[in-house]
Amino acid sequence: DPAVHFDGDPPALKRPKFLPIISSHSLATMLARKSNGEVDGFIIEAPVAGGHNAPPRGQLEIDAQGEPVYGERDVVDLAEMRKLGKPFWLAGDTGSPEALEQARAQGAAGIQVGTLFAFADESGLDAELKQQTLEQVAAGTIEITTDMRASPTGFPFKILKLEGTNSETEQYTQRERICDLGYLRSAYRRADGRIGYRCPAEPVRDWENKGGDAAATENRKCLCNGLLANVGLPQQRADQQERALITAGNTLSGMHVFLEGRRSYSANDVIDYLTSRLDVEADVHDVAVLDDVVLALHLK
Repeated sequence: DPAVHFDGDPPALKRPKFLPIISSHSLATMLARKSNGEVDGFIIEAPVAGGHNAPPRGQLEIDAQGEPVYGERDVVDLAEMRKLGKPFWLAGDTGSPEALEQARAQGAAGIQVGTLFAFADESGLDAELKQQTLEQVAAGTIEITTDMRASPTGFPFKILKLEGTNSETEQYTQRERICDLGYLRSAYRRADGRIGYRCPAEPVRDWENKGGDAAATENRKCLCNGLLANVGLPQQRADQQERALITAGNTLSGMHVFLEGRRSYSANDVIDYLTSRLDVEADVHDVAVLDDVVLALHLK
């Protein structure tokens, strides 16, 4: 009880802003009407965003490359969003001044940007992985796929193909399956009624012993260990070191326009670039003064 640790009444907690990430206007409408508490706005994330994506609506279709096919039903109706009277920000391939202009013209309060910041000097991404990625950007050889099976969550997941990482099937198959972090485990009810935890990326026998179907483990990848390796903290074991697994949005494919030949850049460079067409005077060291822009460091 917090009151035990204070002389008198403890300070009141301020409710944080609630900005749900959504991929359909119908979900936004439902949240606005039924949420137990105020919805302060929405982040509208398109399927070209990095990290996890929403699956396509309706009947699932897979193309020749094994990627999900998105259609008109997956496009958020911004006219319906405007009717809700809540601010919204567009995310997913919005990392350009043109995208910011277009977002504002469509009634958005601004944009959410992740990929450009993920490879900036200040981000926690491993420096060698940054350099390797930016070399591919400059060479025009970037390849990003939406993998329907990789994530233990069951959601589509963006993966950047990068040599020496677990994006390569032959690299990942050499890895011993192990679940020693467990950030993406899900709860299940054991036979004795108690709560247990399992993950389809853990050893298949362990998964089956917990009542899971072996088919659910096929082509699953350990995102927990991969994402820690991304930031230079790979788990070390006697016989192996965990490899990275980079995720990025489709913005990366056209990022050479922003780089202009550079092989490194700062977060301030990103802000200067994104706001280059805004008719405002702002100190780029203080993003808070840019009332119409949301710039989020969004490492997934």
